[in-house]
Amino acid sequence: MKVKAWILFFFFILLATSALAADQRRFGLGIIAGEPTGITGKYMLDASNAIDGGVGWKTSGDNEFHIYADYLIHFHQLIETQQGELPVYVGGGLRWVKREKKDNKFGVRIPFGLEYVFGGGSLGAFAELVPIMNLTPDTEFDLEGGIGIRFYF
Repeated sequence: MKVKAWILFFFFILLATSALAADQRRFGLGIIAGEPTGITGKYMLDASNAIDGGVGWKTSGDNEFHIYADYLIHFHQLIETQQGELPVYVGGGLRWVKREKKDNKFGVRIPFGLEYVFGGGSLGAFAELVPIMNLTPDTEFDLEGGIGIRFYF
């Protein structure tokens, strides 16, 4: 039941921020495949700064539910394109993992990635690699990553 409540809470936050960002295509909502696989949202604070978050599930055997949130900085001039944009981004954030029959995990994320935003700005395709330092239940290193798409509105 708690997992459903977190999912509903996340979607209400996404809907509220999307209503504020509708005129500038600052809010993106989409899917990510990898670790975790799930739903992702991104809110552009300005041209270079964003808040990114998601909910998902681990796909490699264990029954784990993930929630994460990151602050991202985008570097638009590193890769030139003929059409659209291809910013490289880096950031920092937190994640929480609900595990069945094991202690939950809490850790610090450092995402690295790039996102191709197609001309017009309504669709973005991204790939990211995320080193994680878990702080609980044990201090340990994880590495996650994924590919995904977001629709901006």
